[in-house]
Amino acid sequence: MVSLDQAIENSKNLFSTGEFISKLRSLVNIVTDSKNALSADDLASYYTDGILDILTELGLQTEIVDNPVKTGPPFLIGTRLESSELKTILLYGHGDTVPLQEGQWNEGISPNELKIIDEKIYGRGVADNKGQHLINLLALLSVLKTRKKLGFNLKIIFEMGEEIGSPGLFELCEQYKDYFASDVLIASDGPRVAVNVPTVFLGSRGAINFELEAKYREGAHHSGNWGGVLRDPGLRLSHALSAIADKYGKILIENWKPNSLSEEVRRRLKSLPTTISETLEIDENWGEPGLSSNEKLFGWNSFSILALKSGNIDVPVNAIQPSAKALCQLRFVVGTDANEVISYLRGHLDHHGFQDIEIIAENAINFEASRTNLNNIWLEKVEHILEKFHGDKIHVIPNLAGSLPNNCFTDILDIPTIWIPHSYKECSQHAPNEHVPIKLLKNSLLLMTDLYWHLGKGV
Repeated sequence: MVSLDQAIENSKNLFSTGEFISKLRSLVNIVTDSKNALSADDLASYYTDGILDILTELGLQTEIVDNPVKTGPPFLIGTRLESSELKTILLYGHGDTVPLQEGQWNEGISPNELKIIDEKIYGRGVADNKGQHLINLLALLSVLKTRKKLGFNLKIIFEMGEEIGSPGLFELCEQYKDYFASDVLIASDGPRVAVNVPTVFLGSRGAINFELEAKYREGAHHSGNWGGVLRDPGLRLSHALSAIADKYGKILIENWKPNSLSEEVRRRLKSLPTTISETLEIDENWGEPGLSSNEKLFGWNSFSILALKSGNIDVPVNAIQPSAKALCQLRFVVGTDANEVISYLRGHLDHHGFQDIEIIAENAINFEASRTNLNNIWLEKVEHILEKFHGDKIHVIPNLAGSLPNNCFTDILDIPTIWIPHSYKECSQHAPNEHVPIKLLKNSLLLMTDLYWHLGKGV
């Protein structure tokens, strides 16, 4: 008689035999930098040379489809239908990565060659997102090989453009709405709250990028001959920025503040560890006063200046610059009117006398904020299964502090979303030396094997 123990043993063997490491190595070897890819075909090779063999073993009927956005990379979609009587789970993953950042990693580490150092696996994509969706696929395979069925229907969406804003994903979900019809999305991205405790999150903060520019003239002018009579764009822009957030990071635009920090959200966040990081000391007095660190991170909005320029800091000259520019970002939770963020900013700057500051938002990379209700039945099911496996309470957060195209699934496909991350905060995601501890990957593989097994039993 088949048993869960056999499925768990199958997953354990993937590490003891080296099969998991070997497969992850092959995925890391495929360079999938979506920002600098020469062609869509280069990115699509991740499907054919990377994960298609596992999908075939899972019995999925797959298809590579063109991106509805002509310049966007293709998608991989697929279905495994066991019975119309069963529930259907949708799985999402992205195979693209941020740039390799070659030459910036620790000595002896090449970003597209998997390396194991001190029980940690290094390589671009091991945390975001190749390692995470590989765990889910292999956990599904362990269940299927043991039970000869999953016990639920499975559908998949893989994309190669998440790191450049998921071009075409929204249009794809609209176009294939009937094809993707499912009961729940269960996927993995982002970090756990604590490395040793499973985390579930139900959505993500949104992100709006925009530029502010003060531009007054052509060419720089000698600061001795013209200082005091020509407007300094750097100075003007600095004051405009200080009107958006105060010196402690508190947002000063009232309409940029959310209305969704409910008692249920606060209750969930109170159960999280108060220590945000074991390695990075946070600034307790930064951000919205009166909120806990977790409330600021998961339940509130934050304003950041991503880049700031006036002149050349490496080769300065004694001149008043013609212009100054800042690349800014608002991370926001549900309960924020994202469609009015820029107009609220325009009104706020004008009110404070900064009509001369231009807002450039045409090239913004936007993700909408979205969140599945904390009281939904799928969270109850998954939380129960994960806590039984873990042997204690897990961490449940309303949304990831970062951004994902979660609203494709909640808004267009109209399904609840359950995200179970297989990484941790100190993984150096989007930076040199991206890595994940082997122990965390092993635990996640067993955790997901157990989850899929029980979901297949109709628990």
